[in-house]
Amino acid sequence: MDSWPDSVSLDEYKRLYRALRTLSAGNRTLARARDEETLLHDMVHAIVEQGGYRMAWIGYADHDEHKTIRVMAHAGVEEGIFETFPLSWADEIRHPTALALQSGAPRVGHLVQEDPALAHLHAEQRKRGYVAVSAFPLVIDGRIGGNLSIIASEADAFREEEVNVLGELAEDVAFGIAAIRSRKRQEEAEAALRHMALHDGVTGLPNRVLFRSRLEALAHEVSPTVHPFAVALLSVDQFREVNEMLGPDQGNALMLQVTRRLEGAIDGADLLARVGDDEFALLWCDTDADRAMRKATRVLALLDEPLSLAELAVDARARLGIALFPGHGTEPDALMRRAAVAAREARHSAARCAVFTGDLDRECSRNLALIAELHRAIAGGQLRLYCQPKVDLASGAACGAEALVRWAHPDQGLIGPDRFIKLAENAGLITPLTDWMLGAAFRQLYAWQADGLHIPLAINLSARDLLDARLVERIHGHFLTWGVEPANVQFELTESALLEDPDRSLETLNELKDMGVQLAVDDFGTGYSSLSYLQRLPADSIKIDQSFVSRMMAHEGSDAIVRSTIDLGHDLGLGVTAEGVEDLETWRRLTTLKCDLAQGYFVSPPLPAAAFAAWQVPAGLRQMAAH
Repeated sequence: MDSWPDSVSLDEYKRLYRALRTLSAGNRTLARARDEETLLHDMVHAIVEQGGYRMAWIGYADHDEHKTIRVMAHAGVEEGIFETFPLSWADEIRHPTALALQSGAPRVGHLVQEDPALAHLHAEQRKRGYVAVSAFPLVIDGRIGGNLSIIASEADAFREEEVNVLGELAEDVAFGIAAIRSRKRQEEAEAALRHMALHDGVTGLPNRVLFRSRLEALAHEVSPTVHPFAVALLSVDQFREVNEMLGPDQGNALMLQVTRRLEGAIDGADLLARVGDDEFALLWCDTDADRAMRKATRVLALLDEPLSLAELAVDARARLGIALFPGHGTEPDALMRRAAVAAREARHSAARCAVFTGDLDRECSRNLALIAELHRAIAGGQLRLYCQPKVDLASGAACGAEALVRWAHPDQGLIGPDRFIKLAENAGLITPLTDWMLGAAFRQLYAWQADGLHIPLAINLSARDLLDARLVERIHGHFLTWGVEPANVQFELTESALLEDPDRSLETLNELKDMGVQLAVDDFGTGYSSLSYLQRLPADSIKIDQSFVSRMMAHEGSDAIVRSTIDLGHDLGLGVTAEGVEDLETWRRLTTLKCDLAQGYFVSPPLPAAAFAAWQVPAGLRQMAAH
């Protein structure tokens, strides 16, 4: 005691000790607080209960029109105190808290009961025993964000040393708030990243990763009783067409509308997920085959009514495949794969729904084996070039052929393109297959040309071929190699292939056209190309799809489509070929409609390329054309 400076009184040391004790209690509070609300609450209570101050409160300063102060936490407060003075830090307000927020520096009132600026508060202050006030701004992330205000009942409270210590406490409070907010932002960002990693960004539904995780947990659930469940894969076939025709925004809108409808079929622990661009997966818990089919019927019924997109009524055209646990597999990947196999099979079902069977799995296995063998077949000389003749309906003369491929499989015999072309596209083998076809076709054209036979040969190009940056270069190389006349080369392209990337496809077609070849739009009428796009194509002809031609004698609608297509083609200055001509009646009807060319089994089946030169148009067809 004798060592204390004479100028410092015992009361001042007590005040400083109280401030230090408050700072220590505040630091413990900071170390323990896990959220902002708890920090503020515990801090003001530590100031009052352990520091011994009369009252403490923390407010947040809004930067609104009225500069409102929001009371966030308080301790030692008597009822009604905050109604006695304005909770604002506007310029005209002069109480210490407002002044601290306005200036950004601590403000102290030693005798607030005598402060003229607070005359209207004197009565309340005397009644409550409020004598001295200290107010500290809370600078949070570089901006004044609030206040820490402390009230004492002693007139000599809040001398310089005490204020300095409490100022450190205020800085610590501001730092703690900033740290908690930063941690919260980081946690929210991490949660958002986790959500993004496990959910679809368009629909907000769980994605494939989360769906598979749920399947795995359910499949491996430890339970004395095995509960069956169903995995359904629903494909929205219209999605790609909407995406290509109307743009990705409308494609997303389509999937959002489908999502809203499908959510109506989710009960209890069931789960709906988006697992692909045009695919949804559904998990139906505690469900057997019979219940799964009933649920599937209900789901598909939800999509019966057209959806509204860009003021158009759009049919969702959904199909659904089902796999069952444990009968169709006990691992998530096997169940998902088999549901996908069933969904593909549902294309051929009037109900648009199929349950997986072992036959489907065997077919899938056969297809996988066929893909593996196709690699070797392309390089190993197992492919054969066939040509299907085209005949002029007016003259009955042969006027061209379509190049087709057959696979001479060593065990399965001659395999048609319907068995492996689509597989090749899905397996990424279409480019080497097209390369083989180009080489074989140009070699055959050279042989015909050398024998004095000048007849166009049409070669099919796929969507992936049109998007191949080296396609034009490779075709140009074949012209240089074989010296074939460009007028005898024709390329056929389906409408759907042209719509994969219309601008890039158009660029490729223009480059091909510059070589002097002919271009034909194949399977016309089955796609969704607009007339404006068709007019931009450097096409010479269109081919009416055989699905219309083969039915035109039995269905008035098909006949009307064929008739309209012939008229449209001629109006646009294009030649028109009908493929799939299978009988005399169809031939005669096409002649009446003034179609240009016919192709089909009535004319001739596809012939080995070596036999085509010797083929002649049947005499009966020539005679009918002559008459």
